[in-house]
Amino acid sequence: MLGVSGFSGVLPERMLKWRRPLWWQELLLIAIGYAVYTETRNHLHGQEDVALDHGYDIQHWQDVLHLNFERSLNTFVARNEWLAQAMDYFYATMHFIVTIWVLVWLFRKRPHLYRGARTVLISTTLIGLAVFYLYPLAPPRLLPNSGYVDTLSLFHTWGSLADPKVAEHSNQFAAMPSLHTAWALWAALSVFFCARHLWIRLVALLHPVITVIVIMSTANHYIFDAVGGVGVLALGFAVQRLFSGHGAYAPPLGSPGLTAEGEALEAHVVV
Repeated sequence: MLGVSGFSGVLPERMLKWRRPLWWQELLLIAIGYAVYTETRNHLHGQEDVALDHGYDIQHWQDVLHLNFERSLNTFVARNEWLAQAMDYFYATMHFIVTIWVLVWLFRKRPHLYRGARTVLISTTLIGLAVFYLYPLAPPRLLPNSGYVDTLSLFHTWGSLADPKVAEHSNQFAAMPSLHTAWALWAALSVFFCARHLWIRLVALLHPVITVIVIMSTANHYIFDAVGGVGVLALGFAVQRLFSGHGAYAPPLGSPGLTAEGEALEAHVVV
């Protein structure tokens, strides 16, 4: 399937034709991908001093640019335990719940669009891991004398990175980019471009907005980290287009999402 520019992608044509994804292959791929993600992210230790230096640098530049509203958000949330608890558990759980739900929904309801979207997610995550290694960064909550409140620790959020049993097996100095932001935006765009009902598509766009507010309010990320998350997601989409020659949400040739003439059946699907 040729893209608008005539570029057909770097993968062989036989790999780009429609074939229904198999659940066991996808589960295996996701399991391997998550294992690589976890092991790589959690074994980038020994960079704490560099990560703290980078944290102070980020804070300095955000102060210079007057993007230092995160402290105010964090202070307000920390003074309201019910709100802090809600945001802490949102941070700890929705990152995975929403992403998995969208993957399953695409697999079941939009199988002709699933592979493109999945490739974007995997590519984005792998690029994020590379940035974790190249630019270790301490989150605001771990930056000494910076005025932030670690709500995860203050309110003893179960299962969070503040839990010593969790923290000892996880790299807490991997704030840049914010994969919470990247995954949330991926989920929102996937629903926006693939769902049929307009109200569902519009509501989905609230998810990354809420996620960015949460990651700043709980002092888990700087706004620069969120921008970094958007950047690695853009690169993930670029990788997918490089592989296939068409957009992530464009149905491949021969799929049930195309007519015999190769035109998209769904008017809102990006091709």
